[in-house]
Amino acid sequence: MSFDVDIALAQGRFQLDAKFSVPNGLTVLFGKSGSGKTTLINAVAGLLMPDRGRVRVGQRVLFDSEQKIALPAHKRRLGYIFQDARLFPHLSVQKNLLYGQRFLPRSLGKTDPEQIISLLGLEALLQRRPEQLSGGEKQRVAIGRALLAAPELLLADEPLTALDEARKLEILPYFERIRDELKLPVLYVSHAVTEVARLASTVVVLDQGRVTQVGSASEILSDPQSVPTGVRNVGSVITAQLLQHHVDGLSELSCKGIPLFVPRIDRPIGTVMRLRVAAHEIILSLKKPEGLSALNILPSTITAIHSGGGPGALVTLETAAGSLLARVTQRSVATLGLEVGKPVFAVMKSVAIAPQDIGRDHA
Repeated sequence: MSFDVDIALAQGRFQLDAKFSVPNGLTVLFGKSGSGKTTLINAVAGLLMPDRGRVRVGQRVLFDSEQKIALPAHKRRLGYIFQDARLFPHLSVQKNLLYGQRFLPRSLGKTDPEQIISLLGLEALLQRRPEQLSGGEKQRVAIGRALLAAPELLLADEPLTALDEARKLEILPYFERIRDELKLPVLYVSHAVTEVARLASTVVVLDQGRVTQVGSASEILSDPQSVPTGVRNVGSVITAQLLQHHVDGLSELSCKGIPLFVPRIDRPIGTVMRLRVAAHEIILSLKKPEGLSALNILPSTITAIHSGGGPGALVTLETAAGSLLARVTQRSVATLGLEVGKPVFAVMKSVAIAPQDIGRDHA
């Protein structure tokens, strides 16, 4: 189910003027704080009224200023997950989950609670109260409550911001399952490159209220102009198949026949994984290195070199695993004689790819 947004909305000095159309999947609204991400998602939700424009989800028009259509929030069939869980403190987990179903018209089919409880691993929590839950557990309940409202589109406004790194790592796989198993379209607000790399089917970049780019996670995260933190966090997104687990705590993946070793991944053999590789973690060598502690060595060919105003340069590489980006100094470019078409070896440590940077590739 695709959805289209073309709206303008003024809030004081801030002007949102956003237009994009995306296919089914998990779409990330990506940009710096203050770029308009939350304003846009609240306009889609019906919590803010655009000055003009149109919002369509599938075949349903939620807002159209010309046709004078403006469905209220409770009639838009949207689920909303906020930064904080916003659970009812006086209700059990089970009653919190079922709360949204009370307001569904009888003509609409209800989502099976058992399916959602199982998908989110909530079986052991049903009789607890919110104060007895961890931050990650609360957010899983909030996700379940939104799903049980039988939405046509799920909205998530930076749902991991309030969680520590361990809890974020706990929640990310559940959004992968929503994307891949429920096939429910998701509009997800984030400024975190890890979440974009792991989850996004499509990325919509916002800057000062305008859409500046729409593309895949790989396209967006390799562009310093699109990443909120600039060149410091640019990198590549590649896919590889999980080949085997080793007794020393590493998992081996195959990138079209090239082995890649990463910290152990708790996924079944054969799973196709998506990995984010930061550009600053890659070292380039003219010859295949020997006697290094780094386990990952990928034969590559240079396809582009971009020099910035400072001492650094971004080198784009074509490998069997896909396109990689390496951040090196301009001195290294000159010393090694790096140029487009030159064969090199891309070297990276296994531990340079953190667990939060590894997820299941979307179907």
